[in-house]
Amino acid sequence: MKSDPRAVAAVRPPRLLLPSVSRSPLRAVAQRVVFAVVLLLAVVAVVYADRDGYRDTAGGPLSLLDAFYYATVTITTTGYGDITPVTATARLVNIVFVTPVRVLFIIVLVGTTLEVLAQRTREEWRQARWRNRVRDHIVVAGYGTKGRSAIETLLRTGVASDAIVVVDPDPKAVEEAANAGIAGIVGDATRNVVQRRAAVPLAKEIVVAASRDDTAVLITLTARELNPSARIQAAVRESENASLLRQSGADRVVTSSEAAGRLLGVSTSRPHVGDVLADLVEHGSGLDLAERAARPDEAGRAIGEVGEPVLAVVRDDRTLAFDDPDCSPIRPGDRLIVARSLPRLRPSGDGREESDS
Repeated sequence: MKSDPRAVAAVRPPRLLLPSVSRSPLRAVAQRVVFAVVLLLAVVAVVYADRDGYRDTAGGPLSLLDAFYYATVTITTTGYGDITPVTATARLVNIVFVTPVRVLFIIVLVGTTLEVLAQRTREEWRQARWRNRVRDHIVVAGYGTKGRSAIETLLRTGVASDAIVVVDPDPKAVEEAANAGIAGIVGDATRNVVQRRAAVPLAKEIVVAASRDDTAVLITLTARELNPSARIQAAVRESENASLLRQSGADRVVTSSEAAGRLLGVSTSRPHVGDVLADLVEHGSGLDLAERAARPDEAGRAIGEVGEPVLAVVRDDRTLAFDDPDCSPIRPGDRLIVARSLPRLRPSGDGREESDS
């Protein structure tokens, strides 16, 4: 029976994961083993080449096996003393070659431990530096389908990846976000301590993309308590829960299941309208919507005289539809919601997207 990530996250302290370049531990260990073997073979070759300069207490000349034995016990600092250098040349070789090799071999043996300690120190320093710098960022609670899509749209609209923080109870999801260049917190976003770890009190936007409506309500309540001024965008599956989210402090609520249902219904009854709506939902290619400030030369003009199709005007924090009489004339400080046609993206042979233009 699989454990629920939310239940596990509720009892574990939140953990911060920052973007990093991953390196295979097996490959690192293999490289050290190969280097250690090369050092061992080098000592064996030197000792066997000057085997007449060594004396074995068991008597007889030094064999290749004896050279391997001496090299092994010497560079590992065991040193039984049954085979010893007796000539000046052999002793000089031990001083200028075998001893440095012994030191290098020890470094290789403890290198993994040193690297782990250094990596842990470096990671703690990076996390402390991140906490001191994070301000006016966007917190995305939930890295499922909705959370990933929201982040992809944010990145395409010009939001920097270091201005986004993911919170999710599933360590694999947060690790996936970190590999994509997004900092993440492993923990239950309904908890106050987890949201503080994600610097919610300093955030400017909070996106609630939880998989359950009750979870979304709790996340919104906690976030609004920690940050009364941040804008909170939340998604719910059922429309009957939208009012609960608004009462909890959400500024905007998107009903995902009903939105999908409406799109399916429109696509069935009016397929061309459905195509346009689907194109608008897919940000970054084809038909797209953009918000921009009204230019000085557009002030005093009707919205029909603007070079781009204007669908709405944002004025005094109110959104006026294109057919609202108050839309015209355009006033200084207005923001225009315009429709644009962007180059369509098509998948290339290597899985990336390429423009048709």
